[in-house]
Amino acid sequence: MSEEFSALASDENNRAPWIIWGAGAIGGAIGAAFIKAGEEVIFVDNVAAHVEAINREGLRITGPMGDHRVRARAFLPEEMAQAFRGKLGAVLLAVKSHHTPAAMRDITPLLAPQGYVVSMQNGLNESTIAEFIGDECTVGAFLNFGADFLEPGVIHLGGRGAVVIGELDGVTRPRTEALFHLLQQFDADAILTPNIWGYLWAKMIYGALLFATALSNDSIADVLDRPEFRPVLTRLAQEIGSVAAARGIALQGFDGFDPRAFLPDATANQTTISFDDMVAHNRRSAKSHSGIWRDLAIRKRQTEVDAQIAPAIAIGAACGIAMPLTTQLVSLIHQIEQGLLPQTLGTLALLGGTANA
Repeated sequence: MSEEFSALASDENNRAPWIIWGAGAIGGAIGAAFIKAGEEVIFVDNVAAHVEAINREGLRITGPMGDHRVRARAFLPEEMAQAFRGKLGAVLLAVKSHHTPAAMRDITPLLAPQGYVVSMQNGLNESTIAEFIGDECTVGAFLNFGADFLEPGVIHLGGRGAVVIGELDGVTRPRTEALFHLLQQFDADAILTPNIWGYLWAKMIYGALLFATALSNDSIADVLDRPEFRPVLTRLAQEIGSVAAARGIALQGFDGFDPRAFLPDATANQTTISFDDMVAHNRRSAKSHSGIWRDLAIRKRQTEVDAQIAPAIAIGAACGIAMPLTTQLVSLIHQIEQGLLPQTLGTLALLGGTANA
């Protein structure tokens, strides 16, 4: 393996490979598309069985958009330091939000002087990444397509969704132009934006709704379609929408979701239309449940709630905005993680005190 590393690192005539750090649902799907487009990709993942499966048989992408397999090298994070210290150009970070600090501790010494990291994650991880390498070496991205890790070496791509890339300061650079054109190979409707923060905060609102749907075993569309839950879900989304408004964020809509429908001055009709559009979008997807639900129900592991949703509570407090429903949502997710509550509509009804008990 060390000889292979040396060959990869020392061949200066070859174009630098794209490093996909986190070869799960998001990283695996995008990396596979890059390979199909003729790009060299190296996958990095901390699941040894997944790394072994990719090296042995390739990475298989399944789902309604086709079934195919791509070949690529894959390594564990600790293996990368053997030959790549100070040599990595572009790193697409696709680990879970709460694993971002640990991943950046591994990645930072491996970056070349002009190297950069793209956050292909949920949440506001761009800020965490920038704490390690600075804003100028950090690129933002927003992703909303449906994908799941099924088993080592296999990713299910269940449905299309927004794919957006943008610099933190809104200034388009050659690196973002190049990455944008490559992302169009994954999704022809990919967007290059000067307002990545508008998308990230909009996804924060939508993400809170997804975490709420994961309190039950019902599908995303079924929960959002139930009239008895829409009032509390509306208030939950409005809490985060109020923080975005206080920070002067110009929210960007995506995939049938209008975040402006959850701002303080939104009308009830706007909110109803947004819910209906979200239901319609999710019913078209082969991915019926969120990755959050899968973490709780299938993989029995910690979710991203502390790194993805909880930060909004502190930001809200700094803006003088109380966020009781967001705080309660985080608590309910923790209780499910700890096995103290089941994933049922009854647990969802606890949000906002809507349960009879």
